[in-house]
Amino acid sequence: MTGKASLSKALDRFPRVRMTHAPTPVESLNNLSSDLGLRLSIKRDDCTGIGFGGNKVRQLEFYLGQACEQHADTVLITGAVQSNFVRTTAAMAAKLGMACHVQLEDRVATDSEHYRSSGNVLLNRLLGASVHHYGVGEDESGADAALDDLAGRLLQSGACPYVVHLGMQHPPLGALGYVSAAMEIADQLQTMDRVDVIYIPSGSALTHIGVLYGLRMLGIDIPVRGVCVRRSKSLQHKRVVTRLNELGEMLIGPVPSSCIELTDIALAPGYGIMSESAREVIEKTARREGLFIDPVYSGKTMSAVFQEADQLQGKHVLMWHTGGQPALFAYQDAFGYQPPVE
Repeated sequence: MTGKASLSKALDRFPRVRMTHAPTPVESLNNLSSDLGLRLSIKRDDCTGIGFGGNKVRQLEFYLGQACEQHADTVLITGAVQSNFVRTTAAMAAKLGMACHVQLEDRVATDSEHYRSSGNVLLNRLLGASVHHYGVGEDESGADAALDDLAGRLLQSGACPYVVHLGMQHPPLGALGYVSAAMEIADQLQTMDRVDVIYIPSGSALTHIGVLYGLRMLGIDIPVRGVCVRRSKSLQHKRVVTRLNELGEMLIGPVPSSCIELTDIALAPGYGIMSESAREVIEKTARREGLFIDPVYSGKTMSAVFQEADQLQGKHVLMWHTGGQPALFAYQDAFGYQPPVE
């Protein structure tokens, strides 16, 4: 355990551009609490502000802080076609006056025209990003290498590019944004009744490990249950262990891997594919709380809460809403809504 001052000092070693509208609120979901037989609260990181908000704003403060320190004028990033990370990068780059190149990977097998052109894809275009495509869906190192090749060509043309690398060959810089967020929620916990467990999406794992690391370093032992959204529990556990250890090396020492909790109960049928249970949960959350959650991350996280509700009876659950609502427009076909008949 360490103190908040020491953790803040460790974070201050890294350059940062502050854009997050923080602190984001914690909201009680009273109707869903009654339905599920538990107390459900939600951390509204869909309200981080710029470019429709979401968790990636916090992460990009550190990536783009490094970019600014290097006097970059162009930023490059890769992600799925409906990537929130890509869209948020384009928004923050625009705010900083940088050019932005985004590379969209074919991670989700779909013929939906909405998926290919609406949601975050539309927003990337509105933000003025140059859009490129990478035809492989699960090749992090290859996707990063393709960005590096593009960055090399841009450098030759006179630009000063910065690449936001997402593969395991590069340090988890974005996790620092969620170490900071852990300090934020620690302050908010002091005004709340005891929280018994935190549910959080676990994909790249940077949001997950940042919150887990920060809380443990502050001496807060609330379980942080990562909900697998991209790969199985066994594969994700290896990734989380590696990333958590790397984060410890970047900051002020390790936290034990024994504190890692994961569930893949809501993963099927796979990354970016909305299950029937997730669709029902997204609809119920909207209709009971007036709250929109996305199909890829928070929708599956809320689905895990619903599916594990029997073992959570009477407990206070805090779910971390990581944003991503623009993707809802890309999943119109999956919801099966039909236009009204004239």
